Amino acid sequence: MWADTLLSLERGHLVRLALWGGASFVIGAMLLALLAWRRIPAPLLRHFAIQTLAWGAVDLALCGWAQGGLALRNYAAAQQLVNLLWLNTGLDAGYVLVGVTLILTCWRLGPKPAGIGAGIGIIVQAIALFLLDVRLIVLIGPMQ
Repeated sequence: MWADTLLSLERGHLVRLALWGGASFVIGAMLLALLAWRRIPAPLLRHFAIQTLAWGAVDLALCGWAQGGLALRNYAAAQQLVNLLWLNTGLDAGYVLVGVTLILTCWRLGPKPAGIGAGIGIIVQAIALFLLDVRLIVLIGPMQ
């Protein structure tokens, strides 16, 4: 793969990540604002919204940081990118398990809707990030 093609794929990945992060941030903020405005005591939805907003903010910050470091990559740097993407997919899968564990624990202890909402928020974000990372891995293809 040519360095300029890889750079284009990386830019596209960051754009998709920024769109996901921005949408998550806005949706989380809107849900929190709606709950506050209507004075609705919905702990499950509130904690889902908090997770959505927080993950969106982190995604946007990471995109801003990564955007400044975009450059043409040689083979070793391209392999580092692929290795980082594989690490991220493993972490994303771990986040899904954390969300499931949180949901099951909170269900068993109560049920506690706040923890269940947070767990659902974690799972949604982790699956989305997993899919975004896997998409880029597939587009880059095998490193030979």
